[in-house]
Amino acid sequence: MLIERIYDEDLAQASYLIGCQAKGEAIVVDGRRDIAVYQDLAAKNGMKIVAVTETHIHADYLSGTRELAAATGAKVYVSGEGGPDWQYEFDGERLYDGDAIRLGNITIKALHTPGHTPEHLSFLVTDGAFSDQPGYLLSGDFVFSGDLGRPDLLDEAAGGIDTRFEGARQLFASLRDKFLTLPDYVQVHPAHGAGSACGKALGAIPSSTVGYERLYAWWGPYLAANDEQGFIDELLDGQPDAHAYFGRMKRENRVGPAVMGERTPLPELSAGIVAAGLDEDTLTFIDTRSNSEVHEGTVVRSLNVPAGKSVASYGAWVVNPETDKNPLVLLASGQDQAMDMWDHLVRVGIDNAAGYVTGIEELPTFTPKLIQPEELDGYDAAMVLDVRNKTEHTAGHIPGSYQLSGGRVMWHLDELPANGSIVTYCQSGVRNSVAASALRRAGYDVVELDGSYAAWSMWRQSRPNAVAAH
Repeated sequence: MLIERIYDEDLAQASYLIGCQAKGEAIVVDGRRDIAVYQDLAAKNGMKIVAVTETHIHADYLSGTRELAAATGAKVYVSGEGGPDWQYEFDGERLYDGDAIRLGNITIKALHTPGHTPEHLSFLVTDGAFSDQPGYLLSGDFVFSGDLGRPDLLDEAAGGIDTRFEGARQLFASLRDKFLTLPDYVQVHPAHGAGSACGKALGAIPSSTVGYERLYAWWGPYLAANDEQGFIDELLDGQPDAHAYFGRMKRENRVGPAVMGERTPLPELSAGIVAAGLDEDTLTFIDTRSNSEVHEGTVVRSLNVPAGKSVASYGAWVVNPETDKNPLVLLASGQDQAMDMWDHLVRVGIDNAAGYVTGIEELPTFTPKLIQPEELDGYDAAMVLDVRNKTEHTAGHIPGSYQLSGGRVMWHLDELPANGSIVTYCQSGVRNSVAASALRRAGYDVVELDGSYAAWSMWRQSRPNAVAAH
């Protein structure tokens, strides 16, 4: 048997390819939409992808299940659990608690483990060529290394009202009745790692075991004492802000993400074509440089989505494909980098890219407004906006600032002043530059705090009579 973990550092998301080497067949679990990685891996091992499935209706990325099925002819399996409100709306064989998928000697048994979502499945894997007992659990967003999937996303991202409490109770029952009944040696392979917003304290370790989590995870003592209320209180306390685009992911994943098929490589566009499109507002420019470079000059009405490991996350903060219909032009060093960034963007459903350019010298530019920390006290701002997470804001913030995380700000413009300058900051300036670019494009007068909270804190500490940050 072959188990390969494919990890996306951008979204802190893990998918898996499980293959039967004897039969040359493989299944992909929780795949993403840029599918070449799975096809290449299967080909490398002499396997054909014959099945695709997923643990639940995801909120943080767009599923590649339908994309893989269309490309390979693989059979689709999805959860049939969760009741009428949580049924998939696209074709696929429904799996219920105890159902199994078989690939040669391998058995993949579905376990209904609700809590993070009502329909959530985990997959218990048995390598029949080695043992008749299960040895591996693909736990999805149920159990992570050192943490659990948050039960409040249906409230935060799917329009639910107080569903978090029932979700927390379901998680407690799923742990007690499913997870803790498994042998301690069963390996646990979760769908997310550190940095994911699907939990509050995910470990960076890629896998664990049932026994290790039983002994050392924060929730172990609550289960041992059968303290359901204490478990619920601890689980729900301090969950991070949920990105607003999660709601779109939920809707699209339930209906079935659009199948893109093979994508044509992005062309390099002339400066004249791009300038005309920007002038007519028929193109949206994505400046992929660092915030420090952007502050020296950027394209008028551009969005800052810095190249690197967070293209999908930041892209989904500032581009909403449901309302932003302009094709995107990416600033890239060449076609390879442009295609890599596009791969990241399609993971969150941002498919409409027109091409790329390699420089901005011939395009209309401007220099974003900055303010230094020592200038802030006397500055006439309509709002000082903290775009960090609420947990960061609680730990320390600029007095009088208003918290609205970067992943939510463009969906809550009604909370911002209609007139006057908005001074924005994050921790070091990266997230601030992303959010500020979107606000500027939306017509707000934005002034970025140079160096953000880190610089302001150092300045405050350097003053003899500094006022402590709140």
